[in-house]
Amino acid sequence: MTNKGVLAEQRAARYLQQQGLQLISQNYRCRAGEIDLIMQHGDTLVFVEVRLRSNKDYGGAAASIDQHKQQRLIKTAQHYLATLKRIPPCRFDALLLVEISDTQPQWLKNAFGA
Repeated sequence: MTNKGVLAEQRAARYLQQQGLQLISQNYRCRAGEIDLIMQHGDTLVFVEVRLRSNKDYGGAAASIDQHKQQRLIKTAQHYLATLKRIPPCRFDALLLVEISDTQPQWLKNAFGA
């Protein structure tokens, strides 16, 4: 992962923690793929995809989470959930950052379903 990617994930984790979420895991990996952040939001386990773009051209960060990427995230989340004794309510969020922007990140709750 590039230095920019690491910094983006750190920024995203800080932002979400300020919103009341608790960090459970960062960069969870298995054969199916990787989940950037796994967080707890109340009783809900939140799988977060962090996307950084240098600008908003070509649909920006949200457009880069295509069907193939969603399927990989779902399979990776299923792998993580298999390690738990009890499966809590879950959702997939996306946190979108523009590299050169000082604006607040765009937080998409329930960005897609499983």
